[in-house]
Amino acid sequence: MNTQQSHGLSVGIERINNEFFIALKAIGKLTHDDYQIITPMIDSALAEVKEPNVKVLIDATEMQGWELRAAWDDFKLGLSHNNDFHKIAIYGHATWQSTIAKVASWFVSGEVRFFEHKDDALTWLLDE
Repeated sequence: MNTQQSHGLSVGIERINNEFFIALKAIGKLTHDDYQIITPMIDSALAEVKEPNVKVLIDATEMQGWELRAAWDDFKLGLSHNNDFHKIAIYGHATWQSTIAKVASWFVSGEVRFFEHKDDALTWLLDE
């Protein structure tokens, strides 16, 4: 019997002038080690840009939650880039993910919304 479970974050970052588009896909239950890898990538991408305008698309359809320390890492990442995030769209299928989107909106200056469909999330992100 195989007891290994896949987990982690994949990231894509695109920059057009001072506007960044970050696509994240969360799989399984995220760990502190996952954030040890992803946080420096995001920090590095945003470090040299004055007044970045970041739009984030988070695919949470395969996410099962966080370990406690990973949840803290996620919170710290949001706080460290608070003013950088213009819009964050989270799409998934679980009620708790909708609640997470509401809580996240308390800690970032931009808008955070939850969607059940990727197309709706993209439409909202791209709408100025």
